[in-house]
Amino acid sequence: MIAFDHALPIVRQCQLLGIARSTVHNRPKAVNDVDEDLMKRIDALHLALPFFGSCRIGDALADERRVVNRERVQRLVRLAALYPKPRATKPAPGHRICSYLLRELTIDRPNQVWCADITYLPMARGFLYLVAVMDWHSRKVSSWRLSNTMDEDFCVEALEATIAGYGVPEIFNTDQGSQFAGTALTGVLKREEIQISMDGRGRWMDSVLIERVWRSLKYEEDYLKAYDNGRQTRAGLRAYFDFYNAKRNHHSLDRQTSDQVYFNPTPLPQAG
Repeated sequence: MIAFDHALPIVRQCQLLGIARSTVHNRPKAVNDVDEDLMKRIDALHLALPFFGSCRIGDALADERRVVNRERVQRLVRLAALYPKPRATKPAPGHRICSYLLRELTIDRPNQVWCADITYLPMARGFLYLVAVMDWHSRKVSSWRLSNTMDEDFCVEALEATIAGYGVPEIFNTDQGSQFAGTALTGVLKREEIQISMDGRGRWMDSVLIERVWRSLKYEEDYLKAYDNGRQTRAGLRAYFDFYNAKRNHHSLDRQTSDQVYFNPTPLPQAG
């Protein structure tokens, strides 16, 4: 609908179509082949060595005869390695940062706490970003969405889909990234009267649960399949998350599946 190469300004096109300018995003600039290859390698290094920062990632690349300067490594780490903590996601400038509500909280039932996170997902050619919403107690991935840009729209869509399918949680916990601290997503949470919790400095361990999902997903699905395009990736993820929720046993859930714990909640020996 919107023609980015048209002589008519984007603002005027939005006015004529009756849509908000803020909902229209420029097409993302393509990543060159060399950077794409480096991003995939950075992603793999972070899965194996999540405590590495940009400097040590640069050293590891140099050991593999991939010599790149520090600024380039930092830029690519920000693009590719979204989940390693601490402080991988910077707070959103101008956005309200909410209090952390999970300190010393016993999480012992479904829909008590949901969390969400974003990861970089490499394909055979190109990459996508994946957001998932997970029930903390059962580890169930309730909803997920793919996007080729790091805006907040796909995060809001995943949250709305989870609410439509599973009701509302008491608390929704994320990091302080702009995708989660923006007015669109926090507006949905306020509308549904869901308490908003955001990880603060020193709370990086709270992301470990969903990072385990990313690790499993990449080693058990994404790296093995190397999908060519978004359609294949979407179909593969749908099948994988069905397996992850319904058939994959978890040691931390007393060898039950996430669906068993979510739909038939019973006390667990260790759910933390």
